[in-house]
Order: sequence, then structure tokens, then C-alpha cells
Amino acid sequence: MPYYRRVGEVPPKRHTQFRQPDGSLYAEELMGQEGFSSDSSLLYHRFAPTAIVDARHVEPPEIVRTPNLPLKPRHLRTHKLSGTTDLLGRAALLANDDVRISYAVLSEPTRLYRNATGDECLYLESGSATIESSFGALAVTAGDYVIIPTSVIYRVVPSEETRVLVIEASGHIGPPKRYLSVRGQLLEHAPYCERDLRGPSEPLLVDGGETPVLVRNRRGWTELVYQRHPFDVVGWDGCLYPWAFSIHEFEPITGRVHQPPPVHQTFEGPNFVICSFVPRKVDYHPLSIPVPYNHHNVDSDEMLFYTGGSYEARKGSGIGQGSISLHPSGFTHGPQPGAAERSIGVDYFDELAVMVDTFRPLDLCEPGLSSEDEGYAWTWATRPPAAGLDTATG
Repeated sequence: MPYYRRVGEVPPKRHTQFRQPDGSLYAEELMGQEGFSSDSSLLYHRFAPTAIVDARHVEPPEIVRTPNLPLKPRHLRTHKLSGTTDLLGRAALLANDDVRISYAVLSEPTRLYRNATGDECLYLESGSATIESSFGALAVTAGDYVIIPTSVIYRVVPSEETRVLVIEASGHIGPPKRYLSVRGQLLEHAPYCERDLRGPSEPLLVDGGETPVLVRNRRGWTELVYQRHPFDVVGWDGCLYPWAFSIHEFEPITGRVHQPPPVHQTFEGPNFVICSFVPRKVDYHPLSIPVPYNHHNVDSDEMLFYTGGSYEARKGSGIGQGSISLHPSGFTHGPQPGAAERSIGVDYFDELAVMVDTFRPLDLCEPGLSSEDEGYAWTWATRPPAAGLDTATG
């Protein structure tokens, strides 16, 4: 995180005596990244955060990955998925060794979960919820990105049916380095600032005895049973904690002619970036063509999640609310035929989308394939594929 927060009760100086009303010491816990050489926070527990009474191996959900062969663009329809009612039973759609993209529809509180393999970015397509963690409660709603740092114990408590896109990293997710000063402040040219970021504001302080927590690490899955509920923190401070940012607070950069995708970048992770396409005024050169030109990012696969408004460039291709398009490297993609001509003279786009560009190819996962619109690849052509051509979905 680029800035420091202090919540609840903490002593004047770190790593010093801090006593409970009965005279016993609070249990200090330092959570830190990169061997304690990067961001960290200090939490003060009423009970030992190390006290576990049981550990049970858990078989992980099976995720079958299939290469995108034959190579072609794909269209996945998340609103056609079923059996995604738990965030831990999230439907895997696309994955490589750096990132996994999943989808869930939540109607009940999830169980307590700790992802020790990397940060998670949750994007709420619709609904509202509370993210409960050792750091406190964080209210979130449609349009919010939520960054859950590695190894934070958390759960999601939806207040209504809530649809969530989940981006799981193999490392850490944060603002692009070019947006930050050498001391970590978001700079003036960044499309958002610290005022737009929200974190927990008070401790949660849950009383409870033995509490199971599902832990995923690089060797597999374990259910740890803690002697006391882990949400017993009376205070914490530091720069590492769950935080939220609304896509509606993203300030788009526009120009006289069409701007390239990096102006939409919101976060970066290991070998991938996350971008936000938001309602905005568009190009104002007298001869401008507001929709994107045909383009080919030779180093990246491009995934786009359509989450609101009307996406002008692909109108007529079958793309709609909740659609995911995958345009792989090795394929040139662009606007729907006729979209460039139709966009001339338009001065505003009412569109909302989340893009993930990965620098290694994305495989397709079985739930994603089950929701595929198999005719999408041919939507730029004036006729269907010739008889006898291989049109298998990989």
C-alpha cells in the first residue's frame, strides 16, 4: 500500500510492552512482505495468533487447464455459469502460472480463508458485501475493487446476491510503479489518489473459541483450527491491509486522438496488469475515430470483462453484461465491422469494463469453456467458417 494507516489501540512505540486490562501482554504480530523488506503492518491480538489445535489436509478443487488451441478469440458468458455460490468454490475461467481469473455468485457468508500463495483482487460486478478480516470490516459495493494481501484471513459477507470477478496473483498486486513517488505517494498524473482508497476503520473484535480457517499455500490446502477466533485484534498500524477502490473513482485520461490501453492501467501484478475502462469523453480531433484501431499486443493475452454500459467497439458481436472476451497474442483484434464509421462524431462512451493483460498465455479452464459462445471468433467475418475447417474449442 502506498500509505500508512492506524486503527484501534496501539502502543506509542512498536515492539514494546502493551498490556491488556488484566495486566497480560497483548500478542504482537508482524505481517510483512518480501522477507520484511517491504510493506508491513503490526497487529495486536488478545490471544496468541500462533495457537492452533488441529491441522487437516484438504483436497483442493480440481482445476483442469486447456491451452487455447486452435488459437482463436473466445467469448465466455459468466451469467450462464452455475454452482458458483461460494467464493472458495469460485468457477475458474482462465489461468496461467502467474494469475488465475475466476467468477463467483455469493448469497451466503463464505468460510474463513487465507490465501498464502499471493494477493487477490476482487471486483464486484453487482451487489454489496462486507469484507471481514483480522484488520476489521470493510463495506464494499458494485464497482469496487478489493485488494486482499497475501495471507490475510478474511471472509465475504454478502448483504444481497453479489457477483464477483476474482483475480488471484502469484505475488503482490498494487498501483503501477509509474504512479508512485520514490516514497510511495500517488503522483499528480496518477488516475486516482489516496483519498479514493478505503481501508478498515475500526477493529472487528469477534469473540469465539476454536475456529477453522482454510489455508491455501504453494504446497496445497490445509484446514487449520485456531484455538481462538483470529479476529481478536484490538489495533494495528502499517501499510499492509485489505483496501478498496471504486472503479467509478478512476479518472480517465483522454486526448485529441484515441489513447492506448496503458492510460487505463489501474494495478499491476507479477506478469500481468489490470485496467479500467470507464464512462468518459472521447477523442476531440476533428477527424478522430473514437473506437480503438485494430491492434495486436504481441507480448500479451487480453481478457476484458464487460461490467456495465454499452461497449461500442464490440456492439453486434454478442458481447453483453458479464461477458468475458479473450483476445490472445498471435491474433489481431479490433472493433466490430462498421463500428469505426458509426463512432465518428461521438463525443462520449458510456462503458464499464475490467481488463487483465497477461504476459504469458492464458489457458482455458473447464467452467469457462462450459459458458463459451462458440460463434464469437467469426464475428469479424462476413461469412461463417468454411465447411471442414477445424472450429473446435480447444
